Amino acid sequence: MADVELIIDHLATIATVDARGSFVVHRDGAIAIDNGRIVAIGSRESIVASHDARNGIDATGMSAIPGLVDCHTHAVWAGSRIDEFDRRAQGQGYEEIAAAGGGIRSSVAAVRAASDDELAAGAARRLAAMRRLGTTTAEVKSGYGLDARSEAAMLRAAHAGAALADVRVLGTCLALHALPPEMPSAAAYVQVAIEEILPACRELATAADVFLERGAFSAEECRPFLVAARALGLALRIHGDQFSECGAIALAAELGAASVDHLEQTGADGVALLAASGVAGVCLPLCALYLDLPMPPARALADAGGAIVLATDFNPGSAPCDSLLTAINLACTRLRLSCAEALAAATAAPAAVLGIKSHVGRLVAGFAADVVLVDDPDWRAACYHLGEVPARVLVGGRG
Repeated sequence: MADVELIIDHLATIATVDARGSFVVHRDGAIAIDNGRIVAIGSRESIVASHDARNGIDATGMSAIPGLVDCHTHAVWAGSRIDEFDRRAQGQGYEEIAAAGGGIRSSVAAVRAASDDELAAGAARRLAAMRRLGTTTAEVKSGYGLDARSEAAMLRAAHAGAALADVRVLGTCLALHALPPEMPSAAAYVQVAIEEILPACRELATAADVFLERGAFSAEECRPFLVAARALGLALRIHGDQFSECGAIALAAELGAASVDHLEQTGADGVALLAASGVAGVCLPLCALYLDLPMPPARALADAGGAIVLATDFNPGSAPCDSLLTAINLACTRLRLSCAEALAAATAAPAAVLGIKSHVGRLVAGFAADVVLVDDPDWRAACYHLGEVPARVLVGGRG
């Protein structure tokens, strides 16, 4: 009999993508955990018979799903954009507000004025809230600093906040998010981003991102930055097709990006190109809902054989929501995904986008013991309840 630290016992259902990539549901199950990793998972009869645990969790009447993986967040910021929310409620559009100096540039001014401690404290508070809602791994982007010092400060704050909140975080350098006010042109800023910001952020990030959109950066402006980031060993991400189709999917396919995120304006040709490219489509239904944009074409992309991912886009301006469970609910109610498709798109699929699919995002032996316990015998309650709060969340068996 194997000695383990913890057994989660009496689970009514356990839902996960398994080691072969199939979605499976174990009934009357248990999970054995030791040294922060899953040792065994399956029927409680077999688990309890073959493992002696020093500690136990009685999960009678509960279900287990993998810790959620949020692969698109902007969880480090300073200041407030509540005034913009009120202006939109009175009829102003997101792009109109941004053109008048609000939006991203408003957050840039606030981040540049904030101390490192203030940024880290805000990140810790938000990441802790995300953890309570089931997110155990999060990607956090820079992009509200737009100079080398501030962009690096944002990523340091993300890692410091993660340590305090006990959440796994991966950093992304989103240097091409907006044109900073001191820059005379996009071309000049792209050079600064390549020569100064990327080197400053290299050790703090695993990926680089760009906002390829009208009013932001064109494909021609994004390409040299992404090529430079790839040469440094960073994975590539692209914000694309949020307000218009400007070549984001074609560029992602050309450069081998991990994902194109947003897709609210992606048409049939874009869906076909994305599905054929192998680049993941990250759908952000909370942002589409908040800005009253078309929902991303998740169903069409899935039917075309594309890789579908869900994320919150948690940020102060266009998606101030920290709940990936809410995004899962929207995926079922608005994107026409099944419960199984939606859960996979918020666990195993985003882990693949982040390059951590070998040890995060699934409840299988050898993976991190990131477990969300749902207070319902049917695991689909995690999708069904709008605004669900899990009964318990474990990260590496802790919690």
